Amino acid sequence: MDNASILSVTELNEYLKNVFDSMPRLSNIYVRGELSNYKVYPSGHHYFTMKDAGGALKCVMFKSSAARLRFRPRDGMKVIALGRVTVYPRDGAYQLYVNALTPDGVGDLAVAFEQLKERLYKEGLFDPAHKKPIPPCPMRIGVVTSSAGAAVHDIIRVLRKRWPVAKVLLLPVRVQGEEAPPEIAAAIRYADKWKVADLLIVGRGGGSMEDLWCFNDERVARAIYDCSIPVISGVGHEPDFTIADFVADLRAATPSNAAELAAPDIRELRDFTDGAMERALTAVEKRLRQARERLESLAGARVLQDPKNYIDECRLALDARGEKIAGLTAAAVAAQRRRYAELAGKLDAMSPLKVLGRGYAIAAREDGRVIRSAADVSHGDMIKIRLQKDELSCRVLKEVAYGREEIDV
Repeated sequence: MDNASILSVTELNEYLKNVFDSMPRLSNIYVRGELSNYKVYPSGHHYFTMKDAGGALKCVMFKSSAARLRFRPRDGMKVIALGRVTVYPRDGAYQLYVNALTPDGVGDLAVAFEQLKERLYKEGLFDPAHKKPIPPCPMRIGVVTSSAGAAVHDIIRVLRKRWPVAKVLLLPVRVQGEEAPPEIAAAIRYADKWKVADLLIVGRGGGSMEDLWCFNDERVARAIYDCSIPVISGVGHEPDFTIADFVADLRAATPSNAAELAAPDIRELRDFTDGAMERALTAVEKRLRQARERLESLAGARVLQDPKNYIDECRLALDARGEKIAGLTAAAVAAQRRRYAELAGKLDAMSPLKVLGRGYAIAAREDGRVIRSAADVSHGDMIKIRLQKDELSCRVLKEVAYGREEIDV
């Protein structure tokens, strides 16, 4: 064996790396699989494994490539990775260096939209309780949009037609591209800090999902949520929905619709006030007519024409009522007297004194209790005998035949 034909581990790994790197098929390859063990290191690099039913592939995405991700990769997600396959000489293992990652079957923007929507919903940014009421007649309306787009002209045209008394303040921003989200968020925070308007309209005209993506940015969503000024979101066309629509206090289908929702129609308001004024005048005239009729009725009343005669009539009525009350009182007293005499007669008939008047007597103990039998007293007890006019004090001496008692007077 020739020593020249023997390779070191490092030499073999470098050789294999050169072989892999020289193969065009492996330098720009798409791979479909399911994410597993997805980890983001402090360095900003992403390490993960792609697998399917038959195998697994180690992958790495460097920080510069990961910064372009529009969604948050998670374990179990099916994706398509674009990158190059090569050997890492230190470990002697081949792996996929990923330059781009997209969800399989769904666009990365759609996944990013749903992920951010779900996260902000859980945080309460869409809570109806946080929605602020739209002022009915705002006098200062701020518009956060591009100064060069058609949306701002549509908004101003509608506002001038519907509510020309309002002052419209344009806060120009870019509404597309990477610079758009921080500019939109900054404009909203500026308007809120300096209270430049009673109401804000945030939006732009229609476009693709990529064109409207700045209104799906978390910075814009949090700026709208933190804004103390009511915000109407008018982004794209009616089918388009953005994160800003969910966070805003009111969602409009288009920028023109946002202007319609932002202010009342001065013609309708004028018609309403004219109608209210007419109804108020009609009500006042009715009240005056009723008051006039009442006054005329009172002016024809006899009491106002001849007050003395009215007083005399009242006196006669008072005397008649007095006589009636006196008669009723006398009758009631007489009835009570008759009832009293009747009850007194009954009470007198039942009086013990009537019995004593016929020669009977009542024996009682010293404590006043009536004696009904010999068992109620004992030998030597003092008793009282009540006659019709007098009372005797007696002592019990002894019992005699047939239950009679002999007493000492």
